[in-house]
Amino acid sequence: MISLFIYPFLLSLGVLMAIIYFSHKHQFFLDDSSHDKPQNYHEESTPRAGGIGIISGMLLLLLSPFGLKLILPIILAFMSGIFEDYHNSLSPRRRLALQITAALSAIWLTDAVVTYLGLGISMPYWMGVIFSTFAIVGMMNAINIIDGFNGLASGIIILILLSFSTTAYTQENIALFNIILITLGSTVGFFLLNFPKGKIFLGDGGAYMLGFIVAILGIFLASNYESVSPWYVLAIFIYPVWEVLFSIIRKLYIGLSPMQPDSNHFHMLVYRQITHSNPLTAFFILVMCIPFMSVSTLYYDRSILNIILACSFITLYMSLYFYLYRKDLAQ
Repeated sequence: MISLFIYPFLLSLGVLMAIIYFSHKHQFFLDDSSHDKPQNYHEESTPRAGGIGIISGMLLLLLSPFGLKLILPIILAFMSGIFEDYHNSLSPRRRLALQITAALSAIWLTDAVVTYLGLGISMPYWMGVIFSTFAIVGMMNAINIIDGFNGLASGIIILILLSFSTTAYTQENIALFNIILITLGSTVGFFLLNFPKGKIFLGDGGAYMLGFIVAILGIFLASNYESVSPWYVLAIFIYPVWEVLFSIIRKLYIGLSPMQPDSNHFHMLVYRQITHSNPLTAFFILVMCIPFMSVSTLYYDRSILNIILACSFITLYMSLYFYLYRKDLAQ
């Protein structure tokens, strides 16, 4: 079983090291550090093709009947971002179309649809398909939004996968557990090169793909096991989910388009007002998330407790956010 972690890890790591070497040698897939972008916090031009290494490690999914069903949707999710990483050629409309297609294909192939929301709340199947598609696409973009500092997005993904692996093992779904191990090994291979030195970035392809994978895994767990509360999945996702929801709310409040990038995301404020360090920013937020995610994992079957945990995290997030935002304005 450990080989399902080790082999993807080594394959991902090897491919990524080759990408780092050839990207610098031939000047492709490089994110120019001189570009004036709100999310630019690196000092050297860095390849943003981490998703290629991760998806290489995940080729071992072909060995599993369930994993085989996920290959096409994973490739579609990856394609929705990799063209942007290569030469910024994919329009937002086409990118969204690819993401929706990836979500619908995964739902069709795995029948992972949320129709029961816990607490006695159910919805018809067709509404569940719409809800699940929205959730998958939303999570894809949420991971992309928090992908700004070394180890932040991939670290959150690793924590999510560790939680899901525990829950899948508890439910005795060894096939799902093995798929999570393969994904985990591939992601850890990237994490070691991204944190703390930032030798390579996820890129849009990697961020969208990882967001897609954890979303479909969470939906599968919640839809196939009555003992797994959908609120547990939300509580595990709460940091990236709230980041994107709050980003939309605050931008609309000040008259900005939600699609417009800015420099007032939570991780950016933490960087400017607390850590003043790229890797320490990711470390700070990961440490902040771990207690909430740990309790959710232990009590994956408790809807009320997970609602309380999610609300508690939001309260902590908002308190810190406005404290740091006021400090930022005062400077």
